[in-house]
Amino acid sequence: MWRICMRCNNCGTELEGNFKFCPSCGQNVEEQILTQTLAEIMREGKTCDSGTGEDLKLNLKEDRPAVKSDTVPKMIYIEGGSFLMGMSEFNRSVMINGFAVSETPVTQRQYEAVTGKNPSKLKGADRPVECVNWCEALIFCNLLSISQGLLPCYSIGMNADLSAFETSSPVWKRVSCNFAAPGYRLPTEAEWEYAARGGKNHSPAQFAGSDDINKVAWFGENSDVHTHSVGCKKPNMLGLYDMCGNVAEWCWDYMEELPIMPMTNPCGPKSGNFHVKRGGSWLDDMQQCTVCYRSGSAPTGKSSSLGFRVCRSVIEGIM
Repeated sequence: MWRICMRCNNCGTELEGNFKFCPSCGQNVEEQILTQTLAEIMREGKTCDSGTGEDLKLNLKEDRPAVKSDTVPKMIYIEGGSFLMGMSEFNRSVMINGFAVSETPVTQRQYEAVTGKNPSKLKGADRPVECVNWCEALIFCNLLSISQGLLPCYSIGMNADLSAFETSSPVWKRVSCNFAAPGYRLPTEAEWEYAARGGKNHSPAQFAGSDDINKVAWFGENSDVHTHSVGCKKPNMLGLYDMCGNVAEWCWDYMEELPIMPMTNPCGPKSGNFHVKRGGSWLDDMQQCTVCYRSGSAPTGKSSSLGFRVCRSVIEGIM
């Protein structure tokens, strides 16, 4: 066990206790402590006493197979900008920072390379992974981050080894996302819709890339009742495939009615019972596959029509 000497980024006061706020200037230092401690662990591969009385842990198993570069999701950079989010009669202005998102939903090949498992019912290496609940999607993101030497985004308390927790445990209510970390994560609902619509030069099309759903999506009327290999339909203007149809996709946010006021980088409410899923799937109708349609599922919910894609915050000097 080892200890990191930390100072408040705002005033320089040394932080030696279990602080949420700096005792000198009142700055919230909880996220700073977690970020710096995780960064040290990533460099040293050790367990650390961060000064909070808890060990911050990453499970860096030596027997975990290395993730080959050809199974790491290809990322597409999305330039930041503003757009009108939601259905036309309830549009609200949203500003989004630049980020990177995977070209396709995570495939079964990619998921198995990282986790050693393939829970999908509709098997196919290049088909989207499905039957993955929200908690398992976060576990995948952290494992992928660690495999690539990146600071993971998610933690529960001081533990970034999310695989240590049963997905049915109420402790998942405490999971937090460090959006300043360069690791992989789920997109926020706003990021997802911004990317689906085409980003800064967004399209008015109903679906991601076209008003003709058959060109861009596998849905209830053309799927033959199963998923398909990713990337077989036309991409949207950003080069993103399967944003609509094939599998619906988990987002980070809890599900609630969208606020009316303008927002900047919204990430949803702080609590809730359901998480947002977007995009529609191979068994859904046309309306459920539009870029603005939203629904939700419990974090432990899983089905053969629900998967996810990953994204990364754009950190200066790293991406």
